Amino acid sequence: MTQKLFFILTVLTVTASFVAASFAFEPGDERKGKYMFRKNCRACHIDGGTAKALSPNSKTQAQWEKAFEKYDRYQCVAEWNKLTPEDRNNILTYLYTHAIDSPAPATCAQ
Repeated sequence: MTQKLFFILTVLTVTASFVAASFAFEPGDERKGKYMFRKNCRACHIDGGTAKALSPNSKTQAQWEKAFEKYDRYQCVAEWNKLTPEDRNNILTYLYTHAIDSPAPATCAQ
């Protein structure tokens, strides 16, 4: 039993280290990011709005990073500016974590 527990803890530690090391930015709160994405972006990007349909798996991790680095070029820059830097980082964390090339890409259930 002790060896099994040790093995599980080792796997979890290695996995957590890999996930933390895979971010090219300081990760935020993924749960809050999902909420903020749904609250602020969904109306235009998912629910039949005028903007291009987007979901976490619409882009690669690198593409999401680039999108957030250069958000000031988008037509909806005023909406982006209403968000705090922390909110934007949380949204990026959610999208990045579930990007098409991530270890846990989004599915339609997410």
